[in-house]
This record gives sequence, C-alpha cells and structure tokens, in this order.
Amino acid sequence: MKILIRLPNWLGDVVMSTAFVGAVKQLYPDAVVDVIIKKELGGIASLIPGLNKIHLFSKQEYPGLSGVYRFGKTLQIEEYDLFFCLPDSLSSAVMGWATEAKKRIGFGKEGRFFLMTSTFKKPANLHRTDEYVSLLEQFTGNKITERSVRLRAKMVENDGNQVVLNFNSEAVSRRMPLDKGKQLINTLTNVFKNTRFVMVGSPKEKAYIDELLSGTENGQIENYAGKTNLEALCSLMASSKAVLTTDSGPAHLANSLGVPTIVLFGAGNELNTAPYNKEHLKVIRAGKLECEPCVRNTCKLYGIPKCMQLIDEPEIINALSLYL
Repeated sequence: MKILIRLPNWLGDVVMSTAFVGAVKQLYPDAVVDVIIKKELGGIASLIPGLNKIHLFSKQEYPGLSGVYRFGKTLQIEEYDLFFCLPDSLSSAVMGWATEAKKRIGFGKEGRFFLMTSTFKKPANLHRTDEYVSLLEQFTGNKITERSVRLRAKMVENDGNQVVLNFNSEAVSRRMPLDKGKQLINTLTNVFKNTRFVMVGSPKEKAYIDELLSGTENGQIENYAGKTNLEALCSLMASSKAVLTTDSGPAHLANSLGVPTIVLFGAGNELNTAPYNKEHLKVIRAGKLECEPCVRNTCKLYGIPKCMQLIDEPEIINALSLYL
C-alpha cells in the first residue's frame, strides 16, 4: 500500500502532525508513507521518522488553484492508495484530487466534500495533535492509544551549559514586547551568570532580534538569528539544557526533541496548541487580563501584547532553575 499525507502549512502544526504520521505507521506497518510539505519547511520533514519520499510544494512555482492542480498531477505516477489531507484549505483538497489517489480523506471544510472520497467532522475543543489523529480514527474505526510527537536531530558539541532563547512568533500577539524582552534578558544573565544563552530567529526576524539585543554587550548572549536552517536549529536545541520560548513553532520543535521547554503564552490557547509532550514542559501565562487568551494575531485593546508584558519573571526564573 502507498499512502500520501499532505502535512499542515505552519511549523508548529507540522510538528504536532508527527503523531498522525506515527499513527498511520502503526495501523499500516507495511505501507510506504510519503508526504507533501511546503518547500520552506522541508527540512523538518527529513527529521520525521518513517517517511519514504518528501514532496516539496512551492506556491511560487505552482501559484493559484491551477498551480496546485498541476503539482498534484505530477504525483499521479506514484499511484497512491490513500491520500490524507490535514490542512482545511480547498487548495490542499484540489491537490489531493489531482493525484488521483484511490481514496482521499479529510475534514469536511470549505465545501471540499466533492473532492474527497471520505470527509469527516472536525471535533471541537481538542488539542491540535488529537484533532489530526481523530481523522485517522474516524476513517479506520480504530482507536489510537499511543500518540507521540517526536522529531530526531543530531547533537552538536558545546560547553554543556547552553540555553536557547526564542522571543519571536509569526503573530505579534505572541511575540515578546521589546522592553519586556530586554528586561528579561538582563534578569536571566544576572541570575544565571555561568550559562550561555543563544538567541534564535528566522532571517525575517533578525531585525527584531538585533533591536532586542541592541545596547547589550553581554558575552553570555550569542545572536544566531538568521544563521540556522530548521535542521541546524533542531540540533542546537537538542544539544541544550533547556529552551525558553514564546508560543511559536520553535516551542513545538524543542518539545518534540525531548528538551526541557518553558513556553510563555499570551494570545494563544494552550489547551489547543501547547506543545504536546507533558514531560519536561512548563507553560507560563500571566492570567491577569480578562481578554486572554484572545487567539488573535494582533492585540486590539493595548496595541502591544500586554498579556506577554505581564508575565511574572520570578516564575520564569524558577522554572529555568530546575534545569541549570
């Protein structure tokens, strides 16, 4: 049997979908499992155990619905038996339809039922990981009891006393405000004087990180923003004592690698999108505003994410102290 899985479009969601991939391998142990993933996230797919082929999809190379259809047609030669569609979008369903997989399975969103052979209702109020797995359960009628969100990464050598910091997020409402970030960096370096801190970020986040670190001449902080691809970032995290991060894709990366992870939540809802593995995980939120979590990408009330600004620093220090 040949199975094709269309993975989600966001980094954190891709990590959370690894439990779905693992569940597919459980139920179809002899199947060949391939995936489709956005080209920018392709490096993460290489860290998911058990995959055969990784098909990279680029919106720039295949724009619009016609492009999605053309990309799907290129996969007809593979003759897939099952196509699982994890994103809710119409375009991802069109892609699956174009592959001519014998059975195409997904949630019944955006009027996609005519492109799928089987559609199912997305359950409400579940963690994103369990949501994905529920699609497989509904299709097969089998209960998946073992769920694991795991990536594998190579370790890199360091002095053994390293902590990764990530204050970024795609959503402004989940990003650390600059003044709070500067204050927190000063506190961390004053309390943990023998610890090496590594600040990470994507190339487009480099300007924010540069501004965050401006005026700080502390040898404890190294700026890796824009200097690592996803595989290198995972290796950096896997070789660290802990990761202190905002609610973002890197939070899920760290947690999936088994690294102690402290996640600072603001607008996001940790009941749905916190890192999945509970071991060595600490979720911290201020919990002082009636509006949190609003699940918005921008703060409509205060202009900046005040819910992030109000997070208690001593609680962060106490959480990090367990691993240093």
